[in-house]
Amino acid sequence: MSKVRFSVLGFGRIGQRHAKIIHELESSELISIIDIEKDQLEKSKTLNLDTKTFSSIEEFLKKDAQETQVVCIATPNGFHTSYAIQLMNSGYNVVIEKPMGLSTVSCEKVLSTMIETNKKVFVVKQNRYSPPSKWLKNIVNQKLIGEVLIVQTNCYWNRDERYYSAGSWKGTRDLDGGALFTQFSHFIDLLYWVFGDIKNVRAIVKNFTHPSLKDFDDSGFAQFEFVNGGMGSLNYSTSCWDQNMESSITVIGTKGSLKVGGQYMNEIEYCHIKDYVMPELPKTNPPNDYGPYKGSAANHHYVIENVVNALNGNHSETTNVFEGMKVVGFIEKIYRAGGFIK
Repeated sequence: MSKVRFSVLGFGRIGQRHAKIIHELESSELISIIDIEKDQLEKSKTLNLDTKTFSSIEEFLKKDAQETQVVCIATPNGFHTSYAIQLMNSGYNVVIEKPMGLSTVSCEKVLSTMIETNKKVFVVKQNRYSPPSKWLKNIVNQKLIGEVLIVQTNCYWNRDERYYSAGSWKGTRDLDGGALFTQFSHFIDLLYWVFGDIKNVRAIVKNFTHPSLKDFDDSGFAQFEFVNGGMGSLNYSTSCWDQNMESSITVIGTKGSLKVGGQYMNEIEYCHIKDYVMPELPKTNPPNDYGPYKGSAANHHYVIENVVNALNGNHSETTNVFEGMKVVGFIEKIYRAGGFIK
């Protein structure tokens, strides 16, 4: 299997994680990092990344000379789709951090560009690799729980002034998008991945504790029906004091009930299913640690390995463009029902 050559666009915390993993994996090679902030590029030295640096995507496109095969896009959310289109038109495959985009329309343009250029697009949804997530999908797919009746999802996190610093893109409508895009899209991806698309959505969306953020949400309730049958709800907030509280999915089926819980859907809290013995699952990786706050499971190395395997013809994409786009559409339906977007 040949090494796959990567560059990373956007060298914040997530971009640094991409770069470090690529640098350390035997099957991949880090060619360069790109960021408009000089201070961010300097961090490559502290991470012991002996690689080229570029101060703009234009400089990268001029000087890379197609040495790179894949560009990981880890910029603010609002740039994801436009950069993906520009890079594919320039001959590169792309990995897009979550969310794929901030609108279905922009994601459709990525899809059409992918078809026109014959390039590959990978969307980062690393929670699919967690043992409880894979277990849940298997339980539902094999109908071990019977017909799905009710699915309740709770996501209660902390994102306060330590996160939304002055002058940051975080908390802005055009570059961040909202809590469902930035904090909770991984869990909405699990809802779509396991239970499918939704219809008949009703929602309330509010901003309770972040008055400095304009046209932005920190909490919401949504109720909906699944196209495949059953009904669901999503309750979310980033207003928990001091630390994250819970990320969970509870499922009631005709043959049993279960709850995948913990702070990051990282453990099975309840399982009672007819004629089923709960196996011992592999341990879930710890959450990504960003200092004063934490995020979803540290599974990015699986994402990069999947890219390498797919480009070498050994596997398909874990999360493809269509699925990434459907998750964005899922979020849009909730925001539209709650009056957050038109």
